[in-house]
Amino acid sequence: MGGPAAYAFEWSAVWQGLPYLLQGAGLTVLISGVAMVLAAALGLALAVATQTAGRLVRGLVDAYVELFRNTPLLIQIFIVYFGLPQLGLRLSPFLSGLGALVLYAAAYNAEIFRAGLEAVPKGQHEAALSGGLSPAQALRFVIVPQAVRIAFPALGNNLVSLLKNSSLVSTIGMVELMFVANDISFNNFRTFEIYGAAALVYVILVLALTRLLRVAETRMARPA
Repeated sequence: MGGPAAYAFEWSAVWQGLPYLLQGAGLTVLISGVAMVLAAALGLALAVATQTAGRLVRGLVDAYVELFRNTPLLIQIFIVYFGLPQLGLRLSPFLSGLGALVLYAAAYNAEIFRAGLEAVPKGQHEAALSGGLSPAQALRFVIVPQAVRIAFPALGNNLVSLLKNSSLVSTIGMVELMFVANDISFNNFRTFEIYGAAALVYVILVLALTRLLRVAETRMARPA
């Protein structure tokens, strides 16, 4: 008996599918970029709330963080897309995926920013108050900027993870990179070629984002 036939890699499948994969990648970049901005803003707001608000608010923030950090993102996406319509709120696949990504990433960002806020020396806050700033002004102009610089490396890692996790929104029918790869491979049965090309696109996107984050981190590290 002869051995198994050698696999014949078909470059034509890659070239034919690449334009569609790049279109899907465009939507991946869009939803990931919007989710990154919103998740960073929400995470920072939650972290500030834990430092300035009362015990009740801190408890609510802690409960939110624990809930979203300790449940799979895929379940959260399904709850937003399939569960909320039963409560009378129906969202499009894009808004459902975006909402789930933001809520999930913001829970991690809140802890990252909270650690950054707590790492700022207390003397900085005292110096700002003694200089005539109000507590709110001291937080806005002195404490938060330093906390963001401290937290930025960990925040960058979370943003990279968010870009890769965006592939999960394909499960609710959003036509991003992973959805397109699934659709093409189901039609031409060239699984290795198509998923390999999709993986390469993800690598390029992640490397580009990592490079941008390093440039931003370098600029933030420069003295004003």
